[in-house]
Amino acid sequence: MNENIFEAQGGQYITAANLFKRKLNNIKALLFDWDGVFNSGAKGEIPSNFNEADSMGMNMLRFGYFLLSGKIPYTAIVTGETNQTAFKWAKRERFDDVYFQVKNKIELLPGLKSTHGIEPDQVLFVFDDILDLSLAREVGARFLVNRQANPLFINYCIKHRLCDYLTYSSGDTGAIREVSEVVLDGIGKFDSTIDERIDFHGIYADFLKDKTTIETQFMQSDQAGGFVKKDFSAIV
Repeated sequence: MNENIFEAQGGQYITAANLFKRKLNNIKALLFDWDGVFNSGAKGEIPSNFNEADSMGMNMLRFGYFLLSGKIPYTAIVTGETNQTAFKWAKRERFDDVYFQVKNKIELLPGLKSTHGIEPDQVLFVFDDILDLSLAREVGARFLVNRQANPLFINYCIKHRLCDYLTYSSGDTGAIREVSEVVLDGIGKFDSTIDERIDFHGIYADFLKDKTTIETQFMQSDQAGGFVKKDFSAIV
């Protein structure tokens, strides 16, 4: 692993890199908070945005696991809010699910196991705030997105072993791209994802073919621990 490169930029491996590598190689699902992870978390009349550099990183992250296992990992956004930008972007990127209005994010785990056969230690989660901690406490690989405004919260997460890696990037400065590079380095697929993407017509074409078959589902929390499927046209 090239952990020294990320540490030189300010990234912190809270879990030792060799152990973290084993965790990353066990992953079958990728979960992401939205606000504060793909953007600054600021709100206003314009919905929170995203970064195309993060989009490329996300695509390469999923492709890296495809190279590792032959399957695109289950991929979902889990947010406590309702954000049309997140809905549209996840649909464009062919995510499996978007869970929204979720106040207790650990409620996703039983469904992942029963529907997809995914155990908690096979889940990678990227998060940034208190609402995310019930889920972060249970899953296999946790990335905490840095923010200068909450040093005590970051210290809490480190002290209670609720994160494995602390980014040097914030949500509005490419945290997802950073996470993608850390993971691809950890599973030994960084160079090959680029090589195969350049080639395009080889295994990357197989990846794209599989990706286009994914139909994104939109799941609203019913506030009783379950989720209700919503039509895309009804929420955008």
